[in-house]
Amino acid sequence: MKTLESLKITKLAFGAWAAGGWMWGGTDIKKATEAIEASIDAGVTSIDTAPVYGFGLSEEIIGKAIAGKREKVQILNKCGLRWDDTKGVFYFETKDNDGQTKRIYKYSGKQSIILECERSLKRLQIECIDLYQIHWPDDSTPISESMEALEILINQGKIKAAGVSNYSHDQMKEAHMNLEFASNQLPYSMLRRDIEEEIIPWASKNNIDIIAYSPLQRGILTGKIKAGHIFSDGDNRPATPYYKDENIIRINSFLDSIKNISENHNCTLGQLVLAWTMQQDGIGCVLVGARDTKQALENAKALQIKLTNEDLKTIDQQLNSLGSF
Repeated sequence: MKTLESLKITKLAFGAWAAGGWMWGGTDIKKATEAIEASIDAGVTSIDTAPVYGFGLSEEIIGKAIAGKREKVQILNKCGLRWDDTKGVFYFETKDNDGQTKRIYKYSGKQSIILECERSLKRLQIECIDLYQIHWPDDSTPISESMEALEILINQGKIKAAGVSNYSHDQMKEAHMNLEFASNQLPYSMLRRDIEEEIIPWASKNNIDIIAYSPLQRGILTGKIKAGHIFSDGDNRPATPYYKDENIIRINSFLDSIKNISENHNCTLGQLVLAWTMQQDGIGCVLVGARDTKQALENAKALQIKLTNEDLKTIDQQLNSLGSF
């Protein structure tokens, strides 16, 4: 069975959702490409993407950015969200970067997964994906069928290992009965720790890594966003509870309470948050996005931070005082 370690996936990986622009108010392709290149040079050589991120654009940007560097890059990709077919379960309606309406369906049928893989390989301009993940569970398709598709792709040499994403505890157990997969990608941050109760203990027991996405809670944990912040058109963050003005104030107050720890380590609050996330039990990889080279290099510095037990204890105490949202 492949693990994230055996795949040489870095503890910190470049999350390429924002690079595709979709739901992030658009993208600057040149800056996104430069950010990926800078991350690779700084030691963050693993890149996570999905076809739906910009409806192919994120993958195309990555393909150009890794040209000539494939041997030192690990690609984490996904399947199971279709906007060009109506099979499966309707998820939601959205707009692409050009303002065109897209209807997204969760669909993980066997032939669909195989087709998506072929399309992704072409957009990425590579022959094999290191880790291929079911993006969201699809209630219209048996999990066994989805796992069969991933096993076929492994046997064909088109992917090295399989993973899932956004799978519940029960869905993970059912999937594992059909295929030994490497990881489950889930939202996890200082503000969202629900997976610690059941999923992380079971995953660790079965040698499955958790890939944490949104560790900075889409930027709020950097301390740079203040109440009254004006977001770009197409940015959906204001619709989430963390970005209500009253909660921005609460979160920034918490960040102020741990600022001395970041100062002791000569790092930013964002870097401290990433370091904390990487050091949590069961977390095999942490995804973080970057819109430009500066952000990419700032993120990469988190790999050099080692928090002490006292640091971790203090942070947990302050998190307990913060409460839930």
